[in-house]
Amino acid sequence: MSGALRSDSSTPGHGGGVIRGVLFDYSGTLFRLQPGESWIDGLDGPPLDEGQREELITLLTATRQDMLHLPPDLLEAWHRRDLDPETHRAVYLAVLADCGIPLAPGAAEQLYSRMLDPESWFAYPDTVAVLRDLRAAGIPVGVVSNIAWDIRDVFRRHRAYDFVEEFVLSYVEGVMKPDPKIFTVACQRIGVPPEQVLMIGDSPHADGAAAAIGCATAIVEPLPTAKRPDGLRAALAAHGLDD
Repeated sequence: MSGALRSDSSTPGHGGGVIRGVLFDYSGTLFRLQPGESWIDGLDGPPLDEGQREELITLLTATRQDMLHLPPDLLEAWHRRDLDPETHRAVYLAVLADCGIPLAPGAAEQLYSRMLDPESWFAYPDTVAVLRDLRAAGIPVGVVSNIAWDIRDVFRRHRAYDFVEEFVLSYVEGVMKPDPKIFTVACQRIGVPPEQVLMIGDSPHADGAAAAIGCATAIVEPLPTAKRPDGLRAALAAHGLDD
């Protein structure tokens, strides 16, 4: 995209209308949590081996499906973690404490804080350009995320904040994807009817649920950023939004 992005009237949205607004998921779509060795360097306690490091990274980037082994009470909290910051923090600290890795007192808190740090989140190669070009084309953008903390500083850090009209975050709204209500709220706030909105995300279950209210949907793979250079561009082009 070069800033001359346009909407192709021959490519309709889910309900037959031209795409005039775009909603994006956050994690795995626009940005990706990519912890490296620096995350674990300097933790309190004894040094960890390579296998323990990898296990910690897996825990911190886990999906809901990855956690099905948890005991019922912790699993229930896991499912609703993105509705409440305190629940989110408590369940992650409990998971880290029970992971079998010998973490010193305070190390789990250090890891959790690093997960929330804007510097831990990396943009996909086409993220900022796509958001900028949509703004230049007059196409409003919303970010719809199941998340338990404010992600706007990540956008500011990457100089992309001004390209997003609305942030619709589960912990603020009290509702999570795939509930259709969160998509309805997002469409209302960007001022575009659902049948003229494209929702782009990495989860067919959560993000694909926008189709229930009439949105077009596109699913991208939540690959490491270096392995997905133009996934967002391709999703937009497939729905008639291209140079």
